[in-house]
Amino acid sequence: MRGYMNPREFVDSQRKKVEDERAKAKRFPERPQRDVLQFLLDNAPLEEWERDVLAIIRDEAYYFAPQGQTKIMNEGWASFWHSTIMTTRALKDHEIIDYADHHSGTMGTQPGALNPYKLGIELFRDIEDRWNKGRFGKEWDECDDLRVRRSWDKKLGLGRQKIFEVRKHYNDITFIDEFLTAEFAIEQKMFVYGFNEKRNSWEIMDREFRKVKSKLLQKLTNFGQPVIEVVDANDENRGELRLAHKHDGLDLKGDYARETLRNVQSLWRRPVNLVTKVEGKGVMLRYDGQTHTDKKVEL
Repeated sequence: MRGYMNPREFVDSQRKKVEDERAKAKRFPERPQRDVLQFLLDNAPLEEWERDVLAIIRDEAYYFAPQGQTKIMNEGWASFWHSTIMTTRALKDHEIIDYADHHSGTMGTQPGALNPYKLGIELFRDIEDRWNKGRFGKEWDECDDLRVRRSWDKKLGLGRQKIFEVRKHYNDITFIDEFLTAEFAIEQKMFVYGFNEKRNSWEIMDREFRKVKSKLLQKLTNFGQPVIEVVDANDENRGELRLAHKHDGLDLKGDYARETLRNVQSLWRRPVNLVTKVEGKGVMLRYDGQTHTDKKVEL
Protein backbone atom coordinates (compact mmCIF):
# COMPACT_ATOMS: atom_id res chain seq x y z
CA MET A 1 0.00 0.00 0.00
CA ARG A 2 1.36 3.43 -0.95
CA GLY A 3 2.48 5.48 2.03
CA TYR A 4 2.45 2.48 4.33
CA MET A 5 5.03 2.51 7.17
CA ASN A 6 5.32 -0.25 9.71
CA PRO A 7 5.35 0.70 13.41
CA ARG A 8 9.09 0.22 13.81
CA GLU A 9 9.90 2.45 10.85
CA PHE A 10 7.48 5.06 12.18
CA VAL A 11 9.14 5.03 15.61
CA ASP A 12 12.61 5.30 14.04
CA SER A 13 11.54 8.18 11.82
CA GLN A 14 10.03 10.04 14.76
CA ARG A 15 13.16 9.48 16.82
CA LYS A 16 15.32 10.79 14.00
CA LYS A 17 13.07 13.80 13.63
CA VAL A 18 13.37 14.58 17.34
CA GLU A 19 17.14 14.15 17.22
CA ASP A 20 17.37 16.42 14.19
CA GLU A 21 15.31 19.07 15.96
CA ARG A 22 17.49 18.80 19.04
CA ALA A 23 20.65 19.11 16.95
CA LYS A 24 19.15 22.09 15.17
CA ALA A 25 18.21 23.74 18.45
CA LYS A 26 21.56 22.96 20.07
CA ARG A 27 23.60 26.12 20.37
CA PHE A 28 27.08 26.29 18.90
CA PRO A 29 29.31 26.83 20.70
CA GLU A 30 27.78 24.99 23.65
CA ARG A 31 29.44 27.43 26.07
CA PRO A 32 30.45 31.07 25.51
CA GLN A 33 33.90 31.36 23.97
CA ARG A 34 36.07 34.19 25.24
CA ASP A 35 38.86 33.62 22.72
CA VAL A 36 37.09 35.23 19.78
CA LEU A 37 40.10 35.11 17.46
CA GLN A 38 40.61 31.39 18.03
CA PHE A 39 36.91 30.77 17.38
CA LEU A 40 37.18 32.63 14.08
CA LEU A 41 40.33 30.70 13.16
CA ASP A 42 38.52 27.43 13.81
CA ASN A 43 35.14 28.25 12.28
CA ALA A 44 35.16 31.25 9.93
CA PRO A 45 35.35 30.59 6.15
CA LEU A 46 38.82 32.15 5.83
CA GLU A 47 41.23 32.10 2.94
CA GLU A 48 44.58 30.52 3.85
CA TRP A 49 46.36 33.88 3.88
CA GLU A 50 43.64 35.37 6.09
CA ARG A 51 44.03 32.49 8.53
CA ASP A 52 47.79 33.04 8.64
CA VAL A 53 47.46 36.79 9.30
CA LEU A 54 44.83 36.29 12.00
CA ALA A 55 46.95 33.61 13.69
CA ILE A 56 49.92 35.99 13.73
CA ILE A 57 47.80 38.74 15.32
CA ARG A 58 46.52 36.34 17.98
CA ASP A 59 49.98 34.94 18.76
CA GLU A 60 51.38 38.45 19.09
CA ALA A 61 48.58 39.44 21.49
CA TYR A 62 49.32 36.45 23.72
CA TYR A 63 53.06 37.16 23.53
CA PHE A 64 52.56 40.67 24.93
CA ALA A 65 49.90 39.63 27.47
CA PRO A 66 52.41 39.21 30.37
CA GLN A 67 53.62 42.78 29.81
CA GLY A 68 50.02 43.96 29.89
CA GLN A 69 49.62 42.27 33.27
CA THR A 70 52.52 44.28 34.76
CA LYS A 71 52.26 47.65 33.02
CA ILE A 72 51.85 49.67 36.23
CA MET A 73 54.63 47.76 37.95
CA ASN A 74 56.96 48.01 34.93
CA GLU A 75 56.50 51.74 34.46
CA GLY A 76 56.54 52.40 38.20
CA TRP A 77 59.72 50.37 38.69
CA ALA A 78 61.51 52.11 35.82
CA SER A 79 60.45 55.52 37.11
CA PHE A 80 61.46 54.66 40.68
CA TRP A 81 65.01 53.76 39.70
CA HIS A 82 65.33 56.50 37.11
CA SER A 83 64.45 59.07 39.77
CA THR A 84 66.65 57.42 42.41
CA ILE A 85 69.72 57.17 40.19
CA MET A 86 69.36 60.65 38.70
CA THR A 87 68.84 62.44 42.04
CA THR A 88 71.40 60.52 44.12
CA ARG A 89 74.10 59.49 41.66
CA ALA A 90 74.05 60.96 38.18
CA LEU A 91 73.13 64.64 38.38
CA LYS A 92 75.03 67.66 39.58
CA ASP A 93 73.22 70.14 41.80
CA HIS A 94 72.58 72.66 39.02
CA GLU A 95 71.01 69.94 36.82
CA ILE A 96 68.31 68.85 39.29
CA ILE A 97 65.75 71.54 38.36
CA ASP A 98 65.95 70.74 34.65
CA TYR A 99 65.58 67.03 35.38
CA ALA A 100 62.62 67.62 37.72
CA ASP A 101 60.90 69.67 35.02
CA HIS A 102 61.15 66.81 32.50
CA HIS A 103 60.28 64.17 35.08
CA SER A 104 57.13 66.02 36.12
CA GLY A 105 55.85 65.78 32.56
CA THR A 106 55.98 62.00 32.77
CA MET A 107 54.37 61.96 36.21
CA GLY A 108 51.59 64.41 35.34
CA THR A 109 48.06 63.03 35.59
CA GLN A 110 44.99 64.37 33.84
CA PRO A 111 41.79 64.54 35.94
CA GLY A 112 39.92 61.24 35.70
CA ALA A 113 42.83 59.44 34.01
CA LEU A 114 45.17 56.74 35.29
CA ASN A 115 48.89 57.38 34.81
CA PRO A 116 50.70 54.03 35.31
CA TYR A 117 54.05 55.81 35.81
CA LYS A 118 52.67 57.93 38.66
CA LEU A 119 50.66 55.21 40.38
CA GLY A 120 53.50 52.71 40.10
CA ILE A 121 56.28 54.92 41.42
CA GLU A 122 54.21 56.28 44.30
CA LEU A 123 53.10 52.82 45.38
CA PHE A 124 56.67 51.46 45.30
CA ARG A 125 57.78 54.47 47.36
CA ASP A 126 54.93 53.88 49.80
CA ILE A 127 55.85 50.20 50.21
CA GLU A 128 59.52 51.07 50.78
CA ASP A 129 58.58 53.69 53.39
CA ARG A 130 56.12 51.39 55.18
CA TRP A 131 58.56 48.51 55.44
CA ASN A 132 61.39 50.82 56.52
CA LYS A 133 59.18 52.08 59.37
CA GLY A 134 57.50 48.77 60.21
CA ARG A 135 54.04 49.95 59.18
CA PHE A 136 52.75 46.46 58.44
CA GLY A 137 51.69 43.32 60.28
CA LYS A 138 49.19 42.55 63.02
CA GLU A 139 50.31 45.25 65.47
CA TRP A 140 50.09 47.98 62.85
CA ASP A 141 46.73 46.81 61.51
CA GLU A 142 45.18 46.72 64.99
CA CYS A 143 46.45 50.14 66.06
CA ASP A 144 43.55 52.62 65.96
CA ASP A 145 45.31 55.58 67.63
CA LEU A 146 45.85 58.13 64.87
CA ARG A 147 48.62 59.95 66.74
CA VAL A 148 50.55 56.73 67.26
CA ARG A 149 50.09 55.73 63.62
CA ARG A 150 51.35 59.11 62.38
CA SER A 151 54.58 58.84 64.41
CA TRP A 152 55.05 55.08 63.93
CA ASP A 153 58.67 54.27 63.01
CA LYS A 154 60.33 51.06 64.17
CA LYS A 155 63.36 51.79 61.96
CA LEU A 156 63.40 48.29 60.46
CA GLY A 157 65.01 49.35 57.19
CA LEU A 158 63.33 46.55 55.22
CA GLY A 159 61.93 48.75 52.45
CA ARG A 160 64.47 48.11 49.69
CA GLN A 161 64.36 44.37 50.30
CA LYS A 162 60.55 44.42 50.21
CA ILE A 163 60.16 46.25 46.90
CA PHE A 164 62.50 43.74 45.20
CA GLU A 165 60.36 40.94 46.61
CA VAL A 166 57.18 42.63 45.35
CA ARG A 167 58.71 43.18 41.92
CA LYS A 168 59.56 39.48 41.68
CA HIS A 169 56.26 37.94 42.79
CA TYR A 170 53.36 40.28 41.92
CA ASN A 171 51.42 41.47 38.87
CA ASP A 172 49.38 44.68 38.59
CA ILE A 173 46.18 43.25 40.04
CA THR A 174 47.82 41.55 43.04
CA PHE A 175 50.11 44.59 43.47
CA ILE A 176 47.14 46.94 43.80
CA ASP A 177 45.01 44.49 45.79
CA GLU A 178 47.73 43.80 48.35
CA PHE A 179 49.46 47.16 48.83
CA LEU A 180 47.04 49.96 47.96
CA THR A 181 45.83 51.20 51.35
CA ALA A 182 43.22 53.70 52.49
CA GLU A 183 45.99 56.06 53.63
CA PHE A 184 47.62 55.87 50.19
CA ALA A 185 44.32 56.55 48.41
CA ILE A 186 43.71 59.64 50.57
CA GLU A 187 47.26 60.93 50.08
CA GLN A 188 47.06 60.48 46.30
CA LYS A 189 43.56 62.02 46.16
CA MET A 190 42.06 58.98 44.44
CA PHE A 191 38.33 58.87 43.66
CA VAL A 192 35.63 57.25 41.53
CA TYR A 193 34.22 59.46 38.78
CA GLY A 194 31.23 59.17 36.51
CA PHE A 195 28.92 61.07 34.19
CA ASN A 196 26.10 63.09 35.73
CA GLU A 197 23.30 63.10 33.17
CA LYS A 198 21.36 65.83 34.94
CA ARG A 199 24.29 68.23 34.84
CA ASN A 200 25.72 66.80 31.62
CA SER A 201 29.21 66.63 33.07
CA TRP A 202 31.81 64.24 34.50
CA GLU A 203 32.01 64.44 38.29
CA ILE A 204 33.55 62.81 41.35
CA MET A 205 31.05 60.16 42.43
CA ASP A 206 32.75 58.63 45.46
CA ARG A 207 35.90 58.83 47.59
CA GLU A 208 35.13 55.76 49.73
CA PHE A 209 38.28 53.60 49.71
CA ARG A 210 36.68 50.23 48.99
CA LYS A 211 34.85 51.62 45.98
CA VAL A 212 37.99 53.35 44.69
CA LYS A 213 40.03 50.16 45.00
CA SER A 214 37.29 48.00 43.49
CA LYS A 215 36.95 50.33 40.50
CA LEU A 216 40.70 50.35 39.92
CA LEU A 217 40.95 46.55 40.06
CA GLN A 218 37.97 46.32 37.72
CA LYS A 219 39.74 48.59 35.26
CA LEU A 220 42.85 46.39 35.33
CA THR A 221 40.95 43.14 34.74
CA ASN A 222 41.46 41.88 31.16
CA PHE A 223 44.03 44.70 30.67
CA GLY A 224 41.23 47.25 30.85
CA GLN A 225 39.64 45.89 27.69
CA PRO A 226 35.95 44.90 27.53
CA VAL A 227 35.22 41.19 27.81
CA ILE A 228 33.48 39.99 24.63
CA GLU A 229 32.39 36.37 24.12
CA VAL A 230 31.04 34.33 21.22
CA VAL A 231 27.66 32.99 22.38
CA ASP A 232 26.04 31.75 19.16
CA ALA A 233 27.47 30.99 15.72
CA ASN A 234 24.04 30.30 14.22
CA ASP A 235 22.00 33.13 15.67
CA GLU A 236 18.27 32.56 15.03
CA ASN A 237 19.27 29.70 12.70
CA ARG A 238 20.57 32.14 10.07
CA GLY A 239 24.30 31.50 10.29
CA GLU A 240 24.83 34.87 11.94
CA LEU A 241 27.39 35.38 14.69
CA ARG A 242 26.24 36.68 18.06
CA LEU A 243 28.71 38.23 20.48
CA ALA A 244 27.94 39.29 24.05
CA HIS A 245 29.61 42.01 26.10
CA LYS A 246 30.02 41.20 29.81
CA HIS A 247 29.06 44.64 31.04
CA ASP A 248 31.07 45.81 34.06
CA GLY A 249 29.53 49.23 34.50
CA LEU A 250 31.29 50.89 31.57
CA ASP A 251 29.54 51.22 28.22
CA LEU A 252 31.43 50.31 25.06
CA LYS A 253 32.78 53.14 22.93
CA GLY A 254 30.33 53.33 20.03
CA ASP A 255 32.88 53.98 17.27
CA TYR A 256 35.16 51.18 18.50
CA ALA A 257 32.24 48.76 18.71
CA ARG A 258 31.08 49.52 15.18
CA GLU A 259 34.56 49.14 13.69
CA THR A 260 35.03 45.87 15.57
CA LEU A 261 31.76 44.54 14.17
CA ARG A 262 32.83 45.60 10.68
CA ASN A 263 36.13 43.72 11.01
CA VAL A 264 34.58 40.58 12.48
CA GLN A 265 31.90 40.52 9.78
CA SER A 266 34.55 40.70 7.08
CA LEU A 267 35.96 37.44 8.48
CA TRP A 268 32.67 35.70 9.28
CA ARG A 269 31.11 36.68 5.93
CA ARG A 270 27.66 36.78 7.53
CA PRO A 271 25.97 39.46 9.70
CA VAL A 272 27.42 39.90 13.18
CA ASN A 273 25.44 40.96 16.27
CA LEU A 274 26.76 42.28 19.57
CA VAL A 275 24.58 42.40 22.69
CA THR A 276 25.56 45.00 25.27
CA LYS A 277 24.17 47.75 27.50
CA VAL A 278 24.01 51.43 26.67
CA GLU A 279 23.07 53.74 29.54
CA GLY A 280 21.72 50.76 31.47
CA LYS A 281 19.47 49.42 28.70
CA GLY A 282 19.96 46.28 26.61
CA VAL A 283 20.98 46.95 23.02
CA MET A 284 21.95 44.72 20.12
CA LEU A 285 24.37 46.29 17.66
CA ARG A 286 24.38 44.71 14.20
CA TYR A 287 26.43 44.94 11.03
CA ASP A 288 25.33 43.01 7.95
CA GLY A 289 28.20 43.93 5.66
CA GLN A 290 26.66 47.18 4.49
CA THR A 291 24.68 48.85 7.26
CA HIS A 292 25.08 49.37 11.01
CA THR A 293 21.84 49.10 13.01
CA ASP A 294 20.88 48.76 16.65
CA LYS A 295 17.76 47.77 18.52
CA LYS A 296 16.64 47.43 22.12
CA VAL A 297 16.69 43.93 23.62
CA GLU A 298 15.80 42.39 26.96
CA LEU A 299 18.78 41.14 28.95
